[in-house]
Amino acid sequence: MSDPIEIHLPIESPEVSSIDLLHHATGLPKQRIKRAMTQGAVWLTRGRKTQRLRRAKRQLREGDELHLYYDADILAEVPAEPTLIADVGAYSVWQKPYGLRSQGSKWGDHCTVMRWAERHLKPERPAFTVHRLDRAANGLILVAHSKTMAAALSELFRQREVEKRYRAMVAGDFSSHPGLLRVEQALDGKEAVSEFSLYELIADGARSLVDIRIETGRKHQIRRHLAALGHPVIGDRLYGSADGDGMDLQLTACLLAFQCPVSGERVEYRLGKLRQE
Repeated sequence: MSDPIEIHLPIESPEVSSIDLLHHATGLPKQRIKRAMTQGAVWLTRGRKTQRLRRAKRQLREGDELHLYYDADILAEVPAEPTLIADVGAYSVWQKPYGLRSQGSKWGDHCTVMRWAERHLKPERPAFTVHRLDRAANGLILVAHSKTMAAALSELFRQREVEKRYRAMVAGDFSSHPGLLRVEQALDGKEAVSEFSLYELIADGARSLVDIRIETGRKHQIRRHLAALGHPVIGDRLYGSADGDGMDLQLTACLLAFQCPVSGERVEYRLGKLRQE
């Protein structure tokens, strides 16, 4: 296992290619650098703008700055394959599997639903983050395909005009909480509101399926609220216990509903059956 490499190179001679510059600066094979470039680990600063550099043939300019964030372990990861639920053109809806990231980091973005959408949708188009889903969770996620659409969808989330529902398998008998349980427990100093209701008891009451609706989207909100209630999500190695039998996190984003910025009509995307209220 090699240590990560982080390097920043001011461009003084634009005649030299980015691959050659990074090869001479790091000693890494050129093919490995090209692959890191396609995986989103190479960045270019030009003026005030910094963005990923994916094309080895892009002409550099004097005054540019080249950045490499190389971590062999991250770049060796193989992305789990998401499922396309709907392609509206201006945005798409995907079922994100466990392990796939919502967005990348400076070390790469090849294991993200955004990059997958960019590379697999036809016709090809850029992808922009609208909202996030924990890497350990699975379920529905929106991907915008223009900055304008990303702004429009993000505004719906900010205004809490997107209905978000989840289902989780939790430890214990949740029937001890009859009806709708509303939790208003601040997280990290910010308002956090979740609503829980029993969907089904399983395993003789040792576990429960719970329907969830959230009004806010704080980090790990559902997992933290359920753990505080004494019903951690099965497979939650961060806030739960070892009672998961090696299972992945049993938390699914199963419904997204909102007024479509394209059609102006209310749209609803769902996975499986939900309890009618």
